[in-house]
Amino acid sequence: MHLSAGGAGGAGDTGDGPGGARRESPQPYRPGELRVVVRRDGPVRIVTLDGELDHDSADGLRTALAGLSEEGLARILVDLADLRFCDSTGLNILLRARQDAELAGVRLEVSGPRPAVVRLFAVTGADTVLRVHPSVAVALGPDAGA
Repeated sequence: MHLSAGGAGGAGDTGDGPGGARRESPQPYRPGELRVVVRRDGPVRIVTLDGELDHDSADGLRTALAGLSEEGLARILVDLADLRFCDSTGLNILLRARQDAELAGVRLEVSGPRPAVVRLFAVTGADTVLRVHPSVAVALGPDAGA
């Protein structure tokens, strides 16, 4: 599922997705846009972010992190490898989602943050409450831990 936030759907729309989010065909990145792709790998929901996460583009991520009662869901892994920018809105969404997930018995973790996001996490202390993996492959690997 592809979700895009920060504007109305484009020519590549394929219809409405869960929560009224738009599903789109992959399109080139545009500044200020956040593309959110959600997939499932067994008990893990993988949420991949591509672009810029801020107040204007946050709705796609909110939608992707909702639905914690999904059957068999044990973890949510947010892949930040292609996230170019994250402001306090994005950080707050991740932290709140981690709390909500914990209450639902689901772990929320992140992977592959770029240096600017690593710095944001370090400066705010988010790196002490979010489990951060170097990549999706490591997060899903046999040594990921419970």
